[in-house]
Amino acid sequence: MTGTAATRVLVIGGGIAGSAAALGLRRAGFDVRVYEAHSGADQDIGAFLTLASTGMRALAHLDATRAVTAIGFPLTSLRLLDAEGAELAHVPLGEVTEPDLRYRCLRRGELNSALQQEVSARGIRLTHGARLTSVTDGPYGVTARFADGTTAAGDLLIGADGLNSAVRRALSPGVRPGYAGQRVFYGRTPGAPGTGGSGVITMVRGSQSAFGYAEAPTGETYWFARVGGDPLPGRGPGARSAVPREELLPLLRADTTPAAALVAGCPGPVMVTNATEMPLGARWHTGRVLLIGDAAHAASPATGQGASTALEDAVVLAKALRDLPDAARAFGAYERHRRPRVEHNITVSGGISRGTHAPARPAEPNHRPDHGDEELIRQLAWDTPLSEEG
Repeated sequence: MTGTAATRVLVIGGGIAGSAAALGLRRAGFDVRVYEAHSGADQDIGAFLTLASTGMRALAHLDATRAVTAIGFPLTSLRLLDAEGAELAHVPLGEVTEPDLRYRCLRRGELNSALQQEVSARGIRLTHGARLTSVTDGPYGVTARFADGTTAAGDLLIGADGLNSAVRRALSPGVRPGYAGQRVFYGRTPGAPGTGGSGVITMVRGSQSAFGYAEAPTGETYWFARVGGDPLPGRGPGARSAVPREELLPLLRADTTPAAALVAGCPGPVMVTNATEMPLGARWHTGRVLLIGDAAHAASPATGQGASTALEDAVVLAKALRDLPDAARAFGAYERHRRPRVEHNITVSGGISRGTHAPARPAEPNHRPDHGDEELIRQLAWDTPLSEEG
């Protein structure tokens, strides 16, 4: 039995937030259907992410730990270097004593695929190539219309369709993400041992960029660079381009760190995208429709919390609908629990990207320790009822 008097929930978006929401809602007893605009698995050019211990905890409550630990590799410590390559700090990262809760580094496309496979394995219908064009929210249900002329009807609709959310456009046409002050480059360099060792993520406070890298057990090194300046011309939120690595190298060669050598050893083009963020206070829900993940609260990647907060969203939303008697109260409780945390992340991450906020040493941007967040742990605990008050 479910708390909220709803049977079918439509989830728009089959990425991290949408797939995780489907897993949580199914576990809470709902009939879930997922509609993804892209025709296949997400493609990337070197893009990777890290899941924090809170994200891994959320996966555990979705019974999806094994699907994710089968890919990527764990991170157990954080090393911080200055522009001359001197080590400023080397500290444990996250909940290192619990193997299933350790930070994890993995490719974004692989994570999307793993979660979608888990969705399908649990008998949840996942439709690819379903590009939403409109939403009709009525007194007795909600209808989604797609570009191919098909429709889907449900009791509730969850917009988990990312930065350029079609659900958000229907909900709040004038609200859109903006540039957060940095361009972000991603790449992978094969055969680059001696960069800190497996299990370590190294952050470099460069003179003209913020650089981070982690070596996989295979010897391949994943890296990113965040560079201030104007946004990529003619590119909307979330747009990605493949550019020659030579566009980045001059900014790194001014420093005596491993960064320039890693980028120089990267084969082919590298990926670059604009860092983006949602404005604070944007509306998340109305009637039978709710936004989650980047569609609601995208932040600059400087704190590296985006994927983890999306997974947290999924658990809290499923519990809210499970435990509260109607959608209005469930959506309100969900927002009271989630908005303070994610908008704090938008503020801090955006401040780092714009150079107006410096994180406390040694928790360099991209990986803050999350020990001791007892309130969040209670929110995520599947067997603990979700309170109506935030």
